[in-house]
Amino acid sequence: MQRPLIFTLFAGICLLSCAQSQQKKVPQMQSKPVQMTTNVAKTDTVTFGTGCFWCTEAIFQQVDGVLSVASGYSGGQVENPTYKQVCTGSTGHAEVIQVTYDPAKVSYPELLEVFWSTHDPTTLNRQGADVGTQYRSAIFYHNAEQKQLAEKYKKELDASKAFDDPIVTEITPFSKFYKAEDYHQNYYNQNGEQPYCRMVIRPKIEKFKKVFSQKLKHS
Repeated sequence: MQRPLIFTLFAGICLLSCAQSQQKKVPQMQSKPVQMTTNVAKTDTVTFGTGCFWCTEAIFQQVDGVLSVASGYSGGQVENPTYKQVCTGSTGHAEVIQVTYDPAKVSYPELLEVFWSTHDPTTLNRQGADVGTQYRSAIFYHNAEQKQLAEKYKKELDASKAFDDPIVTEITPFSKFYKAEDYHQNYYNQNGEQPYCRMVIRPKIEKFKKVFSQKLKHS
């Protein structure tokens, strides 16, 4: 049996898109690991879109149990799109991260908690100053259980008025993931001293670490 998702609200964290700076309250979900309906695999995969993938990649890399994070594109109709094509908004793709994780260390509901807490899911095709369908809030589910849990959590957040406005996150089946160009991968770790990383991404990571201290990797 799947146990109900239990969450509370917390204040003082602002982990929105790469270009966003407005502070707001966001939800935190506290849940026990969900018993899988099938044998637990050694690894599993999630695909999330939260706006600019540079910030999101850097945040999920901090989570204990996350084995790898790749930035890329999903949800569109063009094969093997380039970053330049995706930026036009004409390919239908969203900027996403594909996360491979160990479900024995971190559960899917816990990853959903990070997802909902680190961007604004109420702005349609927009995260801060980043505007376009490629910046939409999206969950591309890989199986029926991911779909069920994502929809349940979204419904609970809306019912609790966790956000001032309704959640517009797209919850759709995963089809294909196209890995972004090499210079997008591991971006913050490779470019941490650049002004953008220091002024935009680093503060978001530090706030994330304070709120999710129990879920961080141990160095």
